[in-house]
Amino acid sequence: MKRTTVAILGLLLLVALSGCNTIQGAGEDIERGGEAVQDAAS
Repeated sequence: MKRTTVAILGLLLLVALSGCNTIQGAGEDIERGGEAVQDAAS
């Protein structure tokens, strides 16, 4: 189950990064991805 969760989060991060057009947008997307990982871990 943990492996599946990591795979899903990785795919979501990849989609989020491919959708951003600026460096600032990429930073915000990475930050949101990190927060999602923290929420999933707790």
